[in-house]
Amino acid sequence: MSLIVLAWKNIIQNPLTLLLNLILLTLGIGLINFILLMNNQLKDKFEKNLAGVDLVVGAKGSPLQMILSSMYHIDAPTGNITIKEAKPFIREGHPLIETSVPLSLGDSYKGYRIVGTDYSILQLYNAEIAQGKLWHNLYEVTIGHEVATKQGLRLGSTFKSSHGFNDDDDMERDHGTLKVVGILKPTGSVIDLLILVNTESVWAVHDHDHAHEEEEEEEEEDTAADSKTHDHGHTDHDHDHNHDAHNHEGHNHEGHDHEGHNHEGHDHTHDHSAEDHRNDMSRAHLLTHEEEEITSILVKFKNKKNFMALSMPRNINENTDLQAASPAYEINRLYDMMGTGTKALQLIAILIAIVSGISIFVSLLNSLKARKYELSLMRVMGGRPLSLLLLILFEGLILALIGFVLGMLVSHIGMMLLGQSLQDKYNYQFVPWTTHGQEVFLFLTTCALGLAAAFIPAFMAYKTDIHKNLSEG
Repeated sequence: MSLIVLAWKNIIQNPLTLLLNLILLTLGIGLINFILLMNNQLKDKFEKNLAGVDLVVGAKGSPLQMILSSMYHIDAPTGNITIKEAKPFIREGHPLIETSVPLSLGDSYKGYRIVGTDYSILQLYNAEIAQGKLWHNLYEVTIGHEVATKQGLRLGSTFKSSHGFNDDDDMERDHGTLKVVGILKPTGSVIDLLILVNTESVWAVHDHDHAHEEEEEEEEEDTAADSKTHDHGHTDHDHDHNHDAHNHEGHNHEGHDHEGHNHEGHDHTHDHSAEDHRNDMSRAHLLTHEEEEITSILVKFKNKKNFMALSMPRNINENTDLQAASPAYEINRLYDMMGTGTKALQLIAILIAIVSGISIFVSLLNSLKARKYELSLMRVMGGRPLSLLLLILFEGLILALIGFVLGMLVSHIGMMLLGQSLQDKYNYQFVPWTTHGQEVFLFLTTCALGLAAAFIPAFMAYKTDIHKNLSEG
């Protein structure tokens, strides 16, 4: 009988002890591997979606919030800025800026964000058209690969946007039907999760909302005025029947026309109605609407080491009503904030692994004391001291290997469950059955832990006193 088979038989003789050791070791290894998987995928997504952007310009607020909403599309924007304010950064020919991408956010479809922008966003993510064409006319959209796959959209599909970023049917707009005219190739970046339209489509939807709200307010005012007129006329009728006719003629209030709804100070002619849109995707056309709003601008510098480019964020923050933030700096801050929690979890996982090693050591030591007579008989029958040493070491190593396999399995299953939850909430896909590059190190560390736990009992078996053990019987 080989030493490995004999070691396995010795291990399974105490199933409860075996179960306890494996639970502790599985939890420790599983938690460590889960953290490594999560960190690796988060960093990969953050770095890939940086897309070479050097600066994000938007409304005052939290810089990190602005970065997350504008570049990773996982938070709410800090607000909007006017085209007039944004003009210096999105006009052509800026001496410091190589590329600038205007973004208009606020609506979504089934949790996927609708982004009003122009074709410059495609350069950031090296995105190319796979089917159809790029968005151009009012309410035309080009969608990312993930949007098309997950929502079953194809060329010619139509849908309506929802206000905000949650999948809420109650927030669905009853106007501005969007039509899919193109689908992008998969890039593995955030653009796979976006629905791209021209900026004027976003303006048109919100202008319609604004007009609708004003009309409702006017109807309420008219209803109140009519009610007041009716009540006043009824009172006069009770006092004087002849005065009713006079009152009917005289109730034409100054500045109020019930037929035309012409209120002083209200002009419901919208420059961005569907009929007035020229479907012009040029940057020059965008700049003509100075009073309209966008959410933010993604900026790439021509020379990242230029002193004026490096000082631009500070100048913007100190001298304008806008906010500028560096994506790389803010993401590093995010890593630092996440690092505290991650290190705490890693420490807990390491402690669990150490406890499992101590448990293996105690169980092997107890097993050795119970098997002194058996080990002495093995020596009498020709077994060498080295064989006894290897037998106990194999027991520790087998326990470590089983714990490693179970820990890896549990961590990947946990990643699958959590990844699905994250995908449902943020539409970010986490791959559960993948590697992070440190599996070999984790495997060797686990084996070393098992051997270390078994070393003292193995050495004691090596030094077995045959005569004493047999005499004690």
